[in-house]
Amino acid sequence: MEELTPLEPTVSPPQNLIAERLFRARTVIISGEITQRVAAGVTAQLLALAGESTEDITVFINSQGGHVEAGDTIHDLVRFLSPRVRMVGTGWVASSAALIYVAVPREDRYCLPNTRFLLHQPAGGAGGSASDIEIEAREILKMRDRLNRVFAQQTGQPLERIEEDTRRNFWLTAEEARRYGLVGRIIEHQAELSAAG
Repeated sequence: MEELTPLEPTVSPPQNLIAERLFRARTVIISGEITQRVAAGVTAQLLALAGESTEDITVFINSQGGHVEAGDTIHDLVRFLSPRVRMVGTGWVASSAALIYVAVPREDRYCLPNTRFLLHQPAGGAGGSASDIEIEAREILKMRDRLNRVFAQQTGQPLERIEEDTRRNFWLTAEEARRYGLVGRIIEHQAELSAAG
């Protein structure tokens, strides 16, 4: 007869425990490259939180950017949700991550003191026939115009200034980003975010 071993207590993997605590805290973290997979995960978390209650959601973002349409997906969903969403930039908020960051009103855009921001025009990598390359070039120009208009609206800067600044990589410190209209408030402690709620 086979001897039965006593049942061992099940321990949740640390990742599950962290995810559960973040969910209870109504917090989402976007870190690393913005990809379709990241967009799917973030939108699922945001929709789940919005379905749970209308209490505020806080998004921490630290990303070099990535796929523009993946950034568009998160940007548009944040604007679509009923709960108020607060963005907290940390590390760097670059390219399509900056697009996600400006999805909320300026008063809900925070950053930590050493956060850097990068705005620039979209880049392409099209290959193929001359006709296909021409189509891609037109699409990149349309995308550039659309993104410039979003940043002009969300920062209060004239469109012409955004167009000029984003011709090349345009880096800003936290304080420069605040003066530019990208950041609403620079915070150093969690209590400042809670007090702003």
